[in-house]
Amino acid sequence: MNMTSALPLHRTPILAASVVLASIFSIISVQNGQEPPQQSALPAVTANDSSRLYVPDDLEATLWAEAPMFYNPTNMDIDAKGRVWITEAVNYRDFNTKPGERLSHKQKGDRVMILEDKDGDGKAESSKVYVEDSLLTAPLGIAVIGNKTVVSCAPNLLVYTDTNGDDKPDKREVFLTGFGGFDHDHSLHSLIVGPDGKYYFNTGNAGPHHVTDKTGWTLRSGSLYVGGTPYNKKNEGNQKSDDGRIWVGGLALRINPDGTGLKVLGHNFRNSYEVCLDSYGNMWQNDNDDQVITCRVSFLQENGNAGYFSVDGTRYWQADRRPGQDIFTTHWHQEDPGVMPAGDNSGAGSPTGIVFYEGDELGKNYRGTLLSCEAGRNVIFAYQPQPQGAGFALQRRDLISSFPSVSERYEWYETDQDYRKWFRPSDVAVGPDGAIYVADWYDPVVGGHAMKDKKGYGRIYRITPKGRKLTTPKLDFTTTAGLIDALKNPAINVRALGFEGLRIKGDAVIPDVKQLLTAENPYHQARAVWLLAQLGEQGNAEVVKLLSSANAMHRLAAFRALKSTGKANAYFEQMSGDAEPSVRREVGIALRDVPYKEAFNSISNLVKNYDGKDPWMLEAIGTASDGKEDKVYAYVREAFKADPSYWKPQRASLAWRLHPVSAVEELKARAGSPKVSVPERRKALTAIGFIKDKKAAEAMIALSKSTLPDVASTASYWINFRKSNDWADLMNWEEATAQVMTPAYKHMLDLKKTVADKTQPMPQRIETARQMASDMNGGNILVDMRVQGQLPDTIAKSVSEIIFKNPDQNVRVVASQFFPRNGKVLKTDFISRMNADPVHGEKIFSTTCAACHKHGKTGAEIGPDLTTIHKKFDKAALLDAIVNPSASMVFGYESYTIVTKKGDIYFGFLMSDGVNVVLKDAAGQQHTIKADQIKTREKMPSSLMPEPTALGLNEQDLADLTGYLLNFK
Repeated sequence: MNMTSALPLHRTPILAASVVLASIFSIISVQNGQEPPQQSALPAVTANDSSRLYVPDDLEATLWAEAPMFYNPTNMDIDAKGRVWITEAVNYRDFNTKPGERLSHKQKGDRVMILEDKDGDGKAESSKVYVEDSLLTAPLGIAVIGNKTVVSCAPNLLVYTDTNGDDKPDKREVFLTGFGGFDHDHSLHSLIVGPDGKYYFNTGNAGPHHVTDKTGWTLRSGSLYVGGTPYNKKNEGNQKSDDGRIWVGGLALRINPDGTGLKVLGHNFRNSYEVCLDSYGNMWQNDNDDQVITCRVSFLQENGNAGYFSVDGTRYWQADRRPGQDIFTTHWHQEDPGVMPAGDNSGAGSPTGIVFYEGDELGKNYRGTLLSCEAGRNVIFAYQPQPQGAGFALQRRDLISSFPSVSERYEWYETDQDYRKWFRPSDVAVGPDGAIYVADWYDPVVGGHAMKDKKGYGRIYRITPKGRKLTTPKLDFTTTAGLIDALKNPAINVRALGFEGLRIKGDAVIPDVKQLLTAENPYHQARAVWLLAQLGEQGNAEVVKLLSSANAMHRLAAFRALKSTGKANAYFEQMSGDAEPSVRREVGIALRDVPYKEAFNSISNLVKNYDGKDPWMLEAIGTASDGKEDKVYAYVREAFKADPSYWKPQRASLAWRLHPVSAVEELKARAGSPKVSVPERRKALTAIGFIKDKKAAEAMIALSKSTLPDVASTASYWINFRKSNDWADLMNWEEATAQVMTPAYKHMLDLKKTVADKTQPMPQRIETARQMASDMNGGNILVDMRVQGQLPDTIAKSVSEIIFKNPDQNVRVVASQFFPRNGKVLKTDFISRMNADPVHGEKIFSTTCAACHKHGKTGAEIGPDLTTIHKKFDKAALLDAIVNPSASMVFGYESYTIVTKKGDIYFGFLMSDGVNVVLKDAAGQQHTIKADQIKTREKMPSSLMPEPTALGLNEQDLADLTGYLLNFK
């Protein structure tokens, strides 16, 4: 365990009282549409089940509520009365299970539940249905804002209003619609009220997202990602929104409470589950990964590009991986200009809910703690972000877990017998009492791809200071004093009610609000700054004074608050020279759409104060220069005059980030200079690689002939890579790479005629096909014929044994989809009980799997990297993935069949989708196909990975293979 002095060093196990709660169920009221009493779905409590939570020794955890009071919790919010509101996802991905196989609310729709601890004993005893709606299928977010309840359920953001206070909605409004990802976890997530009173929310990358606000402004966003559900079939990148920009992947968004002013705050996420804000306006998020070792927890800088897809959303990160890059760097495009720093690499897992704790109720050592749920690793991480330049350093600690020590290696064995691993925290929230509430999805498998818990069991834990009772305060929203108390409350959407109530009162409350500027809790001070900016001219004047405060955080909050009300422009130049990097960062962000002439003095201040190292500040300068890079770079050239071989770090980094066409010759000279270090030469080559102009392509061609080996090889990579995307139309690449048909290939085409000729005797057709099956070209042709229905079953069966021994790996892999191969049915439960020989398993991997998969330093990077598969799967799950490879394909490794207008057929993983489509076949070769030359494109229902019987593996082989993979050191 890694915990700093800010948090106690010991963690205390708390055994939740499931048996006691079972007796409580017998007296739960059945009124108001709640579920009748049922026996707890939780197995008998044992020393090893996940009812036991480990927390720091100054905290304690209690089981606050569990099924049948509610089921399958995805998200929660806590109202001013301390009641917990839950969105259920009982109907989540029910297409994965047979009717009647698990709990279902399909007939009426999923529900929103209200849970309450009426007697104050620290456990809920009341449960009722707020709404059950046919529009709700697996809702992923909820916000309770006074009498309004905002529910996130793609394609809609819904607002339910309870006008008479009976805990039943009297009105339902579709606040926004058009989000992609119906019944998909990569879809619309929860909403919160920010410190400025506006709504903040996010969505995953299951687009397209075509959303129009109340003024008619339209967001158009997407990527090449499809899949995950039967409904997510069509999506594309390179879509332009009404702001003229291209937003891709998952998004962070802001909108006014009246439905106007929709704005993108960040993009290119994979599936960030939530975005949260602290009272200074800093945005925080976590995000999932594809390859089990690259989840992240990040400070989200406004306008940030998180780097999951290519910048236009037409390529997966795998397609953009450059020689020598590790997976984390590639996964989040960390060496690409214009991409934000990814933050903490939290490793393997499945991150979910996130919240920023600002209260003192748990103890002042917890104030300023970022909490991030990690459902995959059964833990909630804690961070206390520390300023680092214009950004933050994030040091991770394990705060709450079902294990006494959370393993980085994540050995996840025999989950069906170890219920501790069923603890799947789906959300974390702060109550008005200052307690932390944790929602537990509870399942041996993360997510709904293969849910094993058929009863919909879920639970909520409450975390409080040890030995001290926390109570929900009774807030008076009718008085200024009561509203001030509400504004200071630790619950996000409760303090929003205080903010709004005080805002309505206007400048009359300014004296009371100003008193908060000297509050002991700095987050209370920040809330006062935001509020003052919305209390008329007098309040605005108070905020302007704070721009000169000796307190740097007051200056930051003041500038952001003025920007929020549209009154910051007059202070750009003043604040661009501020001593605090985070203030200068915010100025850069605010300058994005300001014309160069008006922005020049401010941008020049930012450039002059840039140290050449701070990645957050560099990105802020890049944001300020958006659309005016050439002009800004002209200033940079004058400010840091030098021969390209002797640039200062500031000049080199700014040239890389801005990369205007006017910098090509200078970058070319730097990239080819033996006086420049190898990393700096590579950085200059990268900058050229991101310039979409013929001059850049020509410069790269010249550099490919360099006498410096690193330059020549890197330039050659860029040429080969860019000719299929940004530089595709700048040169005649096809002519340069044209291939001549070989005599051997012509011979195979002649044999094809015999096989296809129905007038020929069947034995002759079979014999000819068998000749083709052993040839690389012939095998490809046979696969093509089979796909197009030109090869009868009789011939296919006759060549099966031969084609599975074809010298071309791609032929062997694809043939497994279309050619029969007799083999016994493999039973995973039987295999899992067999003794494993890891040494033999390593040999099997080397001879059978390494052609496509990497494990440690062995193998190819065609399919998913298996080096850390032991951190993601247990034995049962890994065996299932091997025996049934098509049942749960890894994101980004769905396979496609493309037929061109010329009749060529390609099989492989979709790496890029746009004007040029790029497929990577099972041999690792990439094929670039012009989109307008494609006749048909079909997603293959099966994985390119052959089933074990097609590879000649038996049960013992599989037991040995899994033993090797799961025991990797």
